[in-house]
Amino acid sequence: MNLSSTIKSIQDIMRKDDGVDGDAQRLGQLTWMLFLKVFDQREEEWEDDNPEYKSPLPEPFRWRNWAAYVAGPDGKKAPQTAPTEIISFVNDQLFPSLKELDANASPQHKVIRSVFEDANNYMKSGTQLLAVIEKLEDAINFHDFKTRANLGDVYEQMLNDLRSAGNAGEFYTPRAITQFMADRVDPRLDKREKVMDPACGTGGFLTAVIDHFRHQISTKSSAGDQRAIEELIRGIEKKQLPHLLCTTNMLLHGIDVPSQIEHRNTLGTGWNEWSPLDKVDCLITNPPFGGYEDDTVGGDYPADLRTRETADMFMALIIKKLLKENGRAAVVLPDGFLFGDGIKANLKKLLLRDCKLHTLIRLPKGVFAPYTTIKTNLLFFTRGATVDDGTEHFHTDAIWFYEHPYPPGYKSYSKTKPIRFEEFASEIEWWGSEANDFADRAENEFAWKVDFKSKREQAEAAAQPHWDRAETLNNQAAALEAQAKDLRASLAGVTDAAYREQVEAVIAELRERAEPLRLQARDAQAAGDRLYWPIYNLDLKNPNAPEEESHDPDVLLEKYKILLGQIEETENQLKSELAAALAHHFTAEASEE
Repeated sequence: MNLSSTIKSIQDIMRKDDGVDGDAQRLGQLTWMLFLKVFDQREEEWEDDNPEYKSPLPEPFRWRNWAAYVAGPDGKKAPQTAPTEIISFVNDQLFPSLKELDANASPQHKVIRSVFEDANNYMKSGTQLLAVIEKLEDAINFHDFKTRANLGDVYEQMLNDLRSAGNAGEFYTPRAITQFMADRVDPRLDKREKVMDPACGTGGFLTAVIDHFRHQISTKSSAGDQRAIEELIRGIEKKQLPHLLCTTNMLLHGIDVPSQIEHRNTLGTGWNEWSPLDKVDCLITNPPFGGYEDDTVGGDYPADLRTRETADMFMALIIKKLLKENGRAAVVLPDGFLFGDGIKANLKKLLLRDCKLHTLIRLPKGVFAPYTTIKTNLLFFTRGATVDDGTEHFHTDAIWFYEHPYPPGYKSYSKTKPIRFEEFASEIEWWGSEANDFADRAENEFAWKVDFKSKREQAEAAAQPHWDRAETLNNQAAALEAQAKDLRASLAGVTDAAYREQVEAVIAELRERAEPLRLQARDAQAAGDRLYWPIYNLDLKNPNAPEEESHDPDVLLEKYKILLGQIEETENQLKSELAAALAHHFTAEASEE
């Protein structure tokens, strides 16, 4: 039985258990068991390498000593714990012990405790629990490299099953995307570049980075290169279940002590609690979008960036708090970020000002199906150096767009036809080098360049007179309001009713004159803003693509109406020209007579 079929049969067993209610609990149950089995098999490897190795788990709670099936005198494998005893053992001994491990004893102790602090055993039937263990024992051997490599397929299947249990689909990104983004950001092992995913989910981006690092190891590499990889990756995950999956994933990818995978809410850290030491050289992530944090999160963000939408909050943190100067980032974002205004426009201005947004890959629909049908984009940018001279310095002068096409014969992607890494060969060939500012790039039917600097300068020039007028009007209004305030203060202690009435009339007149000035200033500011802020709409269509022929009746009707109007306009022009020619002819004849 293959791995995928094993997982399905385990889920079928759990459905018979009265204690497991729904897909989320089934996945949670399977995941902590999978972790202990994987950890036990990794311990076998560590023991082979180091006879002095000592397990962080108390002996009775190691998988091999309570769960593994062992051969009896007759040679047949059987469980070590009776069905009548195993549930009480798990609930009353195993879980309390693992939840209370001393996190300070070693990084391994800390990892195991963090994995189990929010985990639960939902199964009530000892017989069914042993049946699940038997399946895991028979089919899952992670000493087999092929089985390890296939774990990504298992995650995808489990996450797909979990979609009905809530908004969990946010933490799966197709491996083609994670591999392409890691390849283009290109973190360097020889430079010991640190890489972070602040919303790491099950660890897809981090495993892609680990693979990318390992491809840089050669016979000339030092012994420390392999060990360094563990220290160079950092992940943070809010939810218990993906954190547990990510930790297991790290173990399977040779990260012996995945203590760099933290179980906490990145967005829950206060804006000013981030330290310069938290900044990394490379950041690759697919932040959950469409979600919202509660009122207690993000209240200390700068006023112009204050929001509770998760992807927007992550972008603010990435730009200002998580990326070093000259640090490189790749982020998955939905179309809504590209065309959004308000806080999203402020974020895009921050991005284009403080970073060099050099490449924006526009993905077609269906890449993230079945989790979402929303169109997404890959943004690649580099953090610029801070210049603090009181003026705005934009690091983005030009943005390259690349519209990723469907493969020939595809109209969308699906579970059976996912996006593949090989499809990005054209982008990789076209990419060029940031070292020469991508001078080798050329426009083609999929790629085009936007001169953002010229757009910005033209928009600023057009908007500035309106903003200047708004400032002048506001200053005039402020002067009148200041006079009114001074007159109001001068009345303190004055008891002469006639005098007070006279001054109150002047105050009322000053405020009356100030109010229309404020309204005019608001209108002038809005007029300038209407000319300036549209430059931050990055939802730009490919100017080099051939126009697609639409068969939508509404679109065709609209085109027909436009065509009729053009025909009528042409007829009227012909009539006018004919009338003018005839008039000229008759005028000439009359002159001759």
